[in-house]
Amino acid sequence: MEYNELVERFEMGEEFQFSYKNDSYWISQNEEEYFLTRERDSFSQSFETARELFILGKIDDKTILELWDSIEI
Repeated sequence: MEYNELVERFEMGEEFQFSYKNDSYWISQNEEEYFLTRERDSFSQSFETARELFILGKIDDKTILELWDSIEI
């Protein structure tokens, strides 16, 4: 999957689990917010829009796009 496809599908309501450095993460949403969550300790970042999640959400101080080549979906 390409990064742009992930963003588009997430904006249409799909949720995704992915791995980075042996940690599992979720990008998910409810009716009001969008979330980037680390599974092992449930650390979660919340955003008002899907676009904000991809722009402002950080893992190791980097965005999902910056880490894309190291992420396994």
